[in-house]
Amino acid sequence: MTDTASANAKIPVTVLTGYLGAGKTTLLNRILTEDHGKRYAVIVNEFGEIGIDNDLVVGADEDVFEMNNGCVCCTVRGDLIRVVAGLMKRQRPGKPAFDAIIVETTGLADPGPVAQTFFVDDEVKAKTQLDSVTALVDAKHVMARLDDSKEAREQVAFADRIILNKVDLVSGEELAEVERRLRALNPLAPITRAERSNVPLDQVLGVHGFDLERITEVRPDFVNPPHGADGHVHDEHCGHDHEHAHHDHDHSHDHAHDHDHGPRGHAHQDDIKGIALSLDRPLDGQKFTKWLDELLGSQGQNILRAKGIIEVAGENRRLVFQAVHMILEGDLQKPWGDKERRWSRAVFIGRDLDEAALRAGFEACAA
Repeated sequence: MTDTASANAKIPVTVLTGYLGAGKTTLLNRILTEDHGKRYAVIVNEFGEIGIDNDLVVGADEDVFEMNNGCVCCTVRGDLIRVVAGLMKRQRPGKPAFDAIIVETTGLADPGPVAQTFFVDDEVKAKTQLDSVTALVDAKHVMARLDDSKEAREQVAFADRIILNKVDLVSGEELAEVERRLRALNPLAPITRAERSNVPLDQVLGVHGFDLERITEVRPDFVNPPHGADGHVHDEHCGHDHEHAHHDHDHSHDHAHDHDHGPRGHAHQDDIKGIALSLDRPLDGQKFTKWLDELLGSQGQNILRAKGIIEVAGENRRLVFQAVHMILEGDLQKPWGDKERRWSRAVFIGRDLDEAALRAGFEACAA
């Protein structure tokens, strides 16, 4: 890649969410101090719990601290768009300003508006690309957090990737139950297990969770996944093989079925759930677009995320879409393969969704 091309490349942005105590500070300090040979910018908000060791800070001006390893940490005391624009000015000749930007949200924040910033502001959009929303959750305390906090449920439901931290502090049975509940809240995000935030950085940064071209797998069996031989998540080799766009979802859902409620035998009736729809007949493109627009217009506040791959009648390319609340992006992507099964599938994650009505509306779009 030439210098000019790399200078024009958009900088990937990871939005990191997670409750107090989930391990965000440990992870961010690793990004800011490890010798990984990359230049990362970490944006923490003004209520951020991050504890940066002052000895590490080189030449701090008002808001931006440069670390010994070349990374930069800054605090948001106002508008995220302004902060990102300020970071962009720290560009070095012929190179992008940073390899990646990590935005940490407070334990209580809804990641939706933060993610939307990277869709709606033209200047930010020209220079950065939302890479993923990653939720860090603490295996020991997440069940209680999900019970008592709407924000905790939203963070999990909104994520492209879930890092289940502190797995060494719970039993195998408890871990299986936690993963079942996370999966019911969010059938799309692969789960990566970690201890003391020791997750490889390439599973947090550069995962293309928001890249439309990467949405090649939206499998309805997410919601009722097949049994794995050992009931474990095999996600340790996810996140590397970017040439094969289906890598993220192949190892992340071989747990027991949702209706098996784990060792304590009780179901958690969360207000948020994932609903998977599929159809083996082609859809009428106009009908589907109209239905999706109306659905997001009327229920967008309750729909946290949606993704789908649609077979459109009379069109050889697949229609791929994703939505964040009411903001929708969609595009005709690569053609269906000759021997490939052509079918439509979509997953909606949201609060108080009417599954029967969604299914009826989706199926009524058949050509």
